[in-house]
Amino acid sequence: MIPYTLIRSNRKTLAIHITKDAAVEVRAPLKLAKAEIDKFVQSKEEWITAHLTAQAARAAEKSGFSLDYGDAVTVIGKPYTIAAREGSRVGYANEAFYMPAGLDSKHIKYACVQIYKLAAKNELTRRVADYAKRMNVKPTDVKINSATTRWGSCSGRNSINFSWRLIMAEDTVIDYVVVHELAHIKEHNHSPKFWAVVAGVLPDYKARQKKLKELQAKLARENWE
Repeated sequence: MIPYTLIRSNRKTLAIHITKDAAVEVRAPLKLAKAEIDKFVQSKEEWITAHLTAQAARAAEKSGFSLDYGDAVTVIGKPYTIAAREGSRVGYANEAFYMPAGLDSKHIKYACVQIYKLAAKNELTRRVADYAKRMNVKPTDVKINSATTRWGSCSGRNSINFSWRLIMAEDTVIDYVVVHELAHIKEHNHSPKFWAVVAGVLPDYKARQKKLKELQAKLARENWE
């Protein structure tokens, strides 16, 4: 029997959840017999084992993620080479991320994140202004944050927020997230009316969503924390 944590609640069905730290949780109805729960877990043992193995592989890949001079990082879908440069400043130009020489992997990654935030602020602010005119909306602000689970958001006051990680995406994908968040100024929900606003600007938005999910899967294997 695979060890698991049992969580009972006022629900009607059994469900298995694999946590981020590779623990198995079983969510069950309040009065369901323990024997029935154990039987269910045993029937799902192959599925649980496969997911735990895959999760361990992803964790190993993520823990081995590192950056060095000469490596390539992505900006708007294009590779930029990490390069050493005299002085203490960091920045990006001519398809390169430049930073001081002699940094270890940890500090190279930190410098890359700072450059990404700068690039995201510049590029996303520009794109928001462009699409806001096309869509006839007026966002109150554009902010860059370090969110890991959301690419963007729109506050009740129509302030638009983006994760700096979005700047790694392809050009068309970035536009999709920008349009998505601006559409929330008109419709603060995900109703058919909301998606009609998005489709009115980007008829192929579903294809762009797919590419965004591909980027999300890639970043799940990298450690940008």
